[in-house]
Amino acid sequence: MTQPYGYPQMPEQGGYYGYQYQPPPPPPPPRRTGRTVLTVALAVAAGVALGAAAGDYLPTLLNGQASQQPSVQTYVPPNQPGNTAPQSPADTSGVAAKIDPALVDINTTLGFQQAQAAGTGIVLSADGLVLTNNHVINGATEISAVDIGNGKTYSATVVGYDRSHDVAVIQLQNASGLTTAPIGSSAGVAVGDSIVGIGNAGGVGGAPSVAGGTVTALNQSITASSEDGTSEQLTGLIQVAADIQPGDSGGPLVNAAGQVIGMDTAASQGFQMDRGGQATGSGQGFAIPIDQAISIQKQISAHQASATVHIGDSALLGVQVQQSASTRGRRTQATNGAIVSGTLSGSPAEAAGIVAGDVVTSINGQAVDSPNTLTNLLTTFHPGDRVTVGVLTASGQQSVAVTLVKGPAQ
Repeated sequence: MTQPYGYPQMPEQGGYYGYQYQPPPPPPPPRRTGRTVLTVALAVAAGVALGAAAGDYLPTLLNGQASQQPSVQTYVPPNQPGNTAPQSPADTSGVAAKIDPALVDINTTLGFQQAQAAGTGIVLSADGLVLTNNHVINGATEISAVDIGNGKTYSATVVGYDRSHDVAVIQLQNASGLTTAPIGSSAGVAVGDSIVGIGNAGGVGGAPSVAGGTVTALNQSITASSEDGTSEQLTGLIQVAADIQPGDSGGPLVNAAGQVIGMDTAASQGFQMDRGGQATGSGQGFAIPIDQAISIQKQISAHQASATVHIGDSALLGVQVQQSASTRGRRTQATNGAIVSGTLSGSPAEAAGIVAGDVVTSINGQAVDSPNTLTNLLTTFHPGDRVTVGVLTASGQQSVAVTLVKGPAQ
C-alpha cells in the first residue's frame, strides 16, 4: 500500500490529528438547539473518502482511494482515574455564550486532494490572529474563516505551525474589531473539574456546538501511526469525558468560569482505543493545555522558527512515497528510507529525475530512515530553498540538487 507524500494530508474525521477512524455512526446525543453532530473527533472533511497520511505533498488520493485506517494507541500512566460519566457545568449555555463570539469556523480547500475540510479556531486578537490545530489547516491550498461574532468571512494565511504539537496560527486578512477569547490557565486544572468543549461540530457552521463533561486525567500521551510509517505523539494532554465531535478540532475546552483552558485535538467515540492493552469506552476527548498552546503561539507570532516550529509558507518536493514494500520488483525487503511510488507533474522531484522505485535516503546530508523523517526534514525548509536529495536508484546511490517550491500548508 503506497501513501501520498510531499505535504501532510489530513482531511479529518477521526480521533486524532488527521489519522482517521471510521466507526459506525452512533445515534446523535442531545446537544444545544440548532447544533449538528457527526461521528468521532476533530476536523471534518467532505468531497473524498476518509483517511490521510502525513507527508510533504499529496498530489491526489491513491488510485482514487483514501488511505486506510491507521493503528492508534494511547498510554495512560499508572494509577490514573478512569472514565467518569460526563458532568457538565450547571449552565453550559451560559458558559458557551461567553466564548461563541470569539470563535471562527475554519474552512479549507485541499487542492491536491480535490476535497474540503472544516474545523474551529480561537480568536486571540481583534485584528484576526487565530489559534487552531495544525491538522485543521494541514494540506490546505486555500483557507477561509467565518467569525461567529460578526458573521463575516475572511480569507486567511498561515503564520506558522508546530506539527509535533498540533498547533497552528493563522491570520485573518483585513479583520478588525473581532471579539477575543478569554484565555485562562491550564496550570490549575484538576481531575473532576467540569468542562465544556465548544466547536464547529460536523463542519456545518452556524451556532457552535457544546459538549459538557469532566476532566478524567491529566498529562496524557497519544501516539497515532498510519500505514506509511508516519506518526506523531502528543504529550501532556488533558483527557475529558465529553462528546467531542468531528469539526471541533481547534476549538476551546472551557472551564465553568468560561475561560479557555485547552484546545480540543482528539477524541474517541463509538469505538474502542487501545490504552496499553486495556479497552476503553466511548466519549473520551483530549485537549492541548492552553498554557502550552499559547506558549507555542507566541513563538510563532514572534517568527521564531525552531526544529519543530515552521514559520510562513511550506516547501514542496513533490514525491509520493510508501513505507518499505518492494516497488517495480527492485526491492524484496524493507528499505531504510522513503520509497518513491510517484512524483507530482512539474514538481522539483520530477525535474530532478526522481522516479517510482527510487528511495530517498537523505536531505542535505541528514539521513532519511522513514517517511516520517522525510516529513520532519522537509518541514524545516521554505519555498526557494535549494537542497541536496540523496536518492538510491537502480544505478546506485546518487545526489540531486532541487529547488523547493511553494506547497500547501503542512
